[in-house]
Amino acid sequence: MTDFDKYVERRDTGSVKWDRYRGTDIIPMWVADMDFPSPPSILEALRERVAHGVFGYGNAPQDLLNTVIAYTESEYGWAIRPDWVVWLPGLVTGLNIACRAVGSADDEVLTMTPVYPPFLSAPELSHRRLLAVPLMGPDRGRYEIDWEGLERAVTPRTRLMLLCNPHNPVGRVYGRFELQRLEEFCLRHNLIVCADEIHAGLVLEEGMRHIPFASLSPEGSSRSITLFAPSKTFNIPGLGFSFAVIPDSTLRTRFRAEMKGIVPDINILGYVAGLAAYREGASWRKDLIDYLRGNREILRQGFSGIAGLRMAHIEGTYLAWIDARDLGVTHPQRFFEAGLVGLSDGADFGAEGFVRLNFGCRRALLKEAIARMAKAVAERKV
Repeated sequence: MTDFDKYVERRDTGSVKWDRYRGTDIIPMWVADMDFPSPPSILEALRERVAHGVFGYGNAPQDLLNTVIAYTESEYGWAIRPDWVVWLPGLVTGLNIACRAVGSADDEVLTMTPVYPPFLSAPELSHRRLLAVPLMGPDRGRYEIDWEGLERAVTPRTRLMLLCNPHNPVGRVYGRFELQRLEEFCLRHNLIVCADEIHAGLVLEEGMRHIPFASLSPEGSSRSITLFAPSKTFNIPGLGFSFAVIPDSTLRTRFRAEMKGIVPDINILGYVAGLAAYREGASWRKDLIDYLRGNREILRQGFSGIAGLRMAHIEGTYLAWIDARDLGVTHPQRFFEAGLVGLSDGADFGAEGFVRLNFGCRRALLKEAIARMAKAVAERKV
């Protein structure tokens, strides 16, 4: 059984997450990396590779492709072919390349907000126009797709839809009926779908299972780009390894063409870590899911007692989306930062008045953060 309560010092280790608040007592709970050591199998694989001592240009390990294919089929019931896989140094790279590979300048990219910030920036960086449709809710405790809003937004210039599933930051894991309805919408409007499924291994809700968009039907698969990575599930985002699954050869050729001269090769240690994660990380991941479920319950109980805050139900990810609009403060992120808890600003996700909290940390730290937030709310001047 993995001890996720073990203290690991991350200050002064070159951590983006912890360096933001260097020299302060602010608890960093913003960027999406966890405070837990990666699985022992990954650490051992990296030690062996480092012991070799030579770090020249590298190819993917011999077993990696077959391991990824086996993992995708066993986890999601989706059989992918070897030639569909395109290795990438990061999932954000994949989002930006997808925007460049589909359509042309001034065409439109559709997405649903609030959403991970690169979804909002990638279209503009690719000289595309962003169409952002807000999700509905969470009136019933979770966010829902605004089907009428999607129909109103789409135009003949819309070429691409960026889908986040599980959805960062609202914690939705979209079910088969929703995905099939979305597929029908995209096929009817002749859209390519780029699905960011980086949190696929972090489904917390009992009885739910991640369903890749591209696994629904051959028609949807042929118009899809699916982005995967072990980085969130196994806490190795700094090693820079991910991949795209693109079944259609023409779309895959365009995607690869946009990569040329811009996208670097994969770090050899990223390859090694990715192979170890998919091949030997199952037991550690099971322990992680159990621990995150416990943290989710601590959050649910903690926020139920803080007036002015509402938290969406979290079906997947280790990220909590908190509605602070009833607090009566003009900038919730700065307000809680002053209360010594560093959260992500909802405005960066397309939703002012909200904050995102990363609960991929040891329980003692999470409880302290909740207590600080409760104190800040109780002592606020209204």
